[in-house]
Amino acid sequence: QVQLVESGGGLVQAGGSLRLSCAASGSISSMNVMGWYRQAPGKVRELVAAIRSEGVIHYGDSVKGRFIISKDSAKNMIALQMNALKPEDTAVYYCHLDNIFGGNSPGSYWGQGTQVTVSS
Repeated sequence: QVQLVESGGGLVQAGGSLRLSCAASGSISSMNVMGWYRQAPGKVRELVAAIRSEGVIHYGDSVKGRFIISKDSAKNMIALQMNALKPEDTAVYYCHLDNIFGGNSPGSYWGQGTQVTVSS
């Protein structure tokens, strides 16, 4: 099985910064994608940033130039540094893992979510 545990998040003023972390445990595939999604009230869940096991990174258009995703492969951890936060960044942020190839637990996994609130 796979477990994703998120930390960070909270309340910050517009223009401020926050850092989210996610630790993955269990059977992690050698080929995988880890990332962050977010869901605001009444909106669909959207990709924030993702990083593949080979290091390729993708950002959602709304966060490019402001957010940075990083990965510690040895610890199966990812982090999301969020800078220049805007009220529209307010959402529940979810850690996500896609086990693509290898390991014993193929499939898609989600963390429990952490709230990020940006006040104007």
